[in-house]
Amino acid sequence: MSKNSKTQVIAVSGLLIAIAAVLGFFKVPVSSILEIRFQTIPMAIGGALFGPLTGGIIGAASDVICYLVKPTGPFFPGFTISYFLTGVIFGLLLRGKKPTLVRIIIAESLCAVLIGILLNSVWLSILYGNGFVAVLTARVIKELVMIPIHSAILFAVLKALGRAGIYVYSSKEKNVSRV
Repeated sequence: MSKNSKTQVIAVSGLLIAIAAVLGFFKVPVSSILEIRFQTIPMAIGGALFGPLTGGIIGAASDVICYLVKPTGPFFPGFTISYFLTGVIFGLLLRGKKPTLVRIIIAESLCAVLIGILLNSVWLSILYGNGFVAVLTARVIKELVMIPIHSAILFAVLKALGRAGIYVYSSKEKNVSRV
């Protein structure tokens, strides 16, 4: 990777972090432990464009920046880990690969089950002292509803980035994304 492309990765990553942080401010609170957000879309894009490590860094950085700019409760590093892992999962499953709806739904489903339902339920149980099963059951419905919504948005964005020549993949599915 040349110096110029490293600079581009840093610049685009910074933009994705900023977009994720701004999207983090727009949430629909359903209850004290349940919110609908769109903050993970830029993390998924970062993972698809630059791979799992950069996607994870975008996720973690956006969580910390979002908290520093507008704290809405106590800071809990567990959620930073969750956002990091979200970027990693999308990077592993989408980096340099054709953005098919099936592949995106699989990535979204993995994130929803592993991160949104399981891991975040653990964090919320620890943070607020609620029972794990109570938190888990409330989050299952929200995550299942959000899978098709997030998948459709991510599919449209990656297709648009592909048409613009930003998200490039080969027919052999090698890692050839460029910015």
